[in-house]
Parts: sequence; C-alpha cells; structure tokens
Amino acid sequence: MDELVARLSTGDHAVEASLRPEKTVKAFKECIDRGYVHIKFTETKGSTELGVKLDREASDLSKADFDTETGNIHVVGDLTLNYVKVQCIADIDLKTLQGKGYLVPLES
Repeated sequence: MDELVARLSTGDHAVEASLRPEKTVKAFKECIDRGYVHIKFTETKGSTELGVKLDREASDLSKADFDTETGNIHVVGDLTLNYVKVQCIADIDLKTLQGKGYLVPLES
C-alpha cells in the first residue's frame, strides 16, 4: 500500500476545509451544495489536500447551522490518492472549519 495512504488510514488526523479565495462557511456551504469539497490533512509534510466527491447518503449535515456558522458536519466521500481508491471521512466544526479525519482504503 502507498505510504501516505497507509499513514492517513491509521488513527485520526487534523484536517481543515480548504477553500479559495476566502475561507468562509458560506464558501464551504457552496462546495457542499456542488457535491465536491477539498479537505486538507494539515499534519503531513507540506499538508495534503484532497478533492472529495461527497457521498450525500453517508455524509451528515443535520448538526450544522450554516446561518449561525455553528455545529459540525460529517463528510464522507471517495477519491483516488496515489492510485489507491480511498474513502475520506472527516468531521468539521463550522466555527473553525477544522476537525479530524482519516482515510479508508477501498477494495478495487
């Protein structure tokens, strides 16, 4: 298995919503509405930013209040990292746009 995939598949890691040009809850909500978010694993060398296609069935936005920018969201989505199919799972606090996440390698 790829070394980065193996590392990010073990334990919880610090993550943040990666947004450009502005890091705002409104921008994050727009990404969620489009069904595609960028999650950055901040503790890797130079950080690792992943584009994640949301799995709307598995993700949970019910604890988020985007109007008051409070609560948490549970993001689940698939991607390919270094030729390995993985699922990214992250819990993000809307107040800070930071949280914890990890990868789950998927069988091909």
